Amino acid sequence: MFVLVGFVIVFVSILLGYTLHGGKVAALMQYTEFIIIGGSAFGSVVIGSSFKGAVELIKAVLSLIKGNPYTRATFLELLTAMYDVFSLARTEGILALERHAENPHESELFEKYPALLANHHATDLFADTLKIVIMGGVNIYDLSEMIDIDLETRRHEAMTVPTTLTNLADSMPGFGIVAAVLGVVITMQAVGGPPEQVGQKVAGALVGTFLGVLLAYGIFAPLARATERIASCEMQFLACIKNAIVAFARGDAPLICVEFARRNIEPELRPSFSEMEDACRKRKKADSAEQMDQAA
Repeated sequence: MFVLVGFVIVFVSILLGYTLHGGKVAALMQYTEFIIIGGSAFGSVVIGSSFKGAVELIKAVLSLIKGNPYTRATFLELLTAMYDVFSLARTEGILALERHAENPHESELFEKYPALLANHHATDLFADTLKIVIMGGVNIYDLSEMIDIDLETRRHEAMTVPTTLTNLADSMPGFGIVAAVLGVVITMQAVGGPPEQVGQKVAGALVGTFLGVLLAYGIFAPLARATERIASCEMQFLACIKNAIVAFARGDAPLICVEFARRNIEPELRPSFSEMEDACRKRKKADSAEQMDQAA
C-alpha cells in the first residue's frame, strides 16, 4: 500500500510543479517514447533472466501492493510455532515430531500457524531440518553448516528480483537517451518545416530523456530497495529457524531455543521477550485445554 502512496506522491509532485510552471500534460504523452523505453527495458530483462524471470519480476512487483509480509506479528507467530514444536518433543519425545515433519501441510500442529505454512521456503526448511534432527547422527556444527548452505542458496534466489530491478534502474537513463536520439533524428528530418512542427518534435525527443530518468530514480530504484527489504526480512525469518533448531538439537529448553531465534530479528520487527513469553504461555495453555477436552 505504501508503494502506491509513494508513487502517487512522486507523480503528483512532478505533474503539479510542471503544470503550475505553465506546462501542458498532453505534451508529455509521447506514446512512441513509452514503447521504445518500455519495450527495450522488458527485452533486456528477458535477455538477462529469461521470460520466466520477467514474469517472476512482475509478480514480485505486484506483491508489493500488499506490503511487507514479514511483520512483528509474523515473527511472533514463528517463535510461538517453534516453541510449540519443541515443547511437544520435550514432553512426548522427539519421535512425536516425525509425522508432523513428514507432511507439515496436513499436520494439526502446523495448521495453527498459517503465516508459517504460507511461506513454503520456511516450512520446507523447518520440516526438512527437523527430519535430520529426528534421524540423529549429525552434530550441531554440521547441522549449522547444512542450514547455512540452504540459506545461502535461498539468499541468492531471493536477491534475483532486487538485482534485476537495480540493473533496470541503472539502464533506464540509457534507454531514455536512445529514445531521445531517435527523436532528434526525426526532428532533423523535419528541419526546414514550420517552426511549430520542429518545436513539437524536439519536445517529444526530450520527453524520452525525461522518462528514462524518471523511471530510473522514481520507479525502479525505489522498487529495487523495497524488494530488497522484503528479501532481507525473509532471510531473517529463515535465520530464526536455523538458530532455534540448532539450539534445540543442542538440548536447550524450548523457551531458550526461541530466544536464540528472537535475538536474530532486527529491533523494528522483534517482539519483546515478554510478548514472546506470553504468546508461548497462551499456546501452552490452549494445548493443555485441548488435550483435556480430547481426554474427556
